[in-house]
Amino acid sequence: MKAITVTDRDAGVAGFTLTDLPHPHAAENDVIVRVHAAGFTPGELTWPATWTDRAGRDRTPSVPGHELSGVVTELGYGTTGLTVGQRVFGLADWTRDGTLAEYTAVEARNLAPLAADIEHTVAAALPISGLTAWQGLFDHGGLTTGQTVLIHGAAGGVGSIAVQLALEAGARVIATGREADRDLALGLGAHAFQEPEADLEEQADVVLDVIGGEVLAKSAALVRPGGTLVTIAEPPTARPQDGRAVFFVVEPDRARLADLAQRVRDGRLKPLVGEVRPLAEAADAFARRRRVPGKTIIQPTAD
Repeated sequence: MKAITVTDRDAGVAGFTLTDLPHPHAAENDVIVRVHAAGFTPGELTWPATWTDRAGRDRTPSVPGHELSGVVTELGYGTTGLTVGQRVFGLADWTRDGTLAEYTAVEARNLAPLAADIEHTVAAALPISGLTAWQGLFDHGGLTTGQTVLIHGAAGGVGSIAVQLALEAGARVIATGREADRDLALGLGAHAFQEPEADLEEQADVVLDVIGGEVLAKSAALVRPGGTLVTIAEPPTARPQDGRAVFFVVEPDRARLADLAQRVRDGRLKPLVGEVRPLAEAADAFARRRRVPGKTIIQPTAD
């Protein structure tokens, strides 16, 4: 099969290689998925799990990407709950080869069934972005009706879903991003928009950060006393007055994936799909990701 592999930690995107790899093996409780659409996370080339297995041993060449939508082609021993030929979407394990490949092995529990009326490119934009947005806003941020949430990077994959989920929950949403993202964020329904470097006129009950760096460093001051700063970028160095600062890594959740997919079917949630590129163009798509709103999707195989 064809796959994108990486072998050099220091090479970055320049180290992407389109490679022929053996067909993956379905371990116990695994399924093999023919990948119709895949997503990746901007920082994953810096993750230790991209380069080593759970025991810390080198596992290169590694296949990046951890979001997928596709069709089950094979069941591992003991696998239940899914069938060959079934459409599925979900997350691949961080320490195993990922989804920028024509086929990948995934634990069945990390996948949810996918209805026929949701396109694979849309479904592949949901797993990390949708679960991160939900877990950040509600599980870690405790966002409730009537509160104000500030969402950094509101035009990105996570941010755009977070805006929609927060609005449906009855929150006031302040979105941040580049000036070029203003119309998109306001079009999603955000009540206000500003660039992240600008002074905020009001504090928020919850701040959701996906950027890190200087944006994260100044975010604690944007939270009302007793509020919560939530970030997926890096551990925060400051916390809000009388409040909490939370750094978390998204966790698989089949039930929540099914809920997010139902919201898409109902028209209550629209994942923002950016560029859709073939597998051979994954390196260029990865390099361009910050210049394209929404989630960049790779298509290893055609629908």
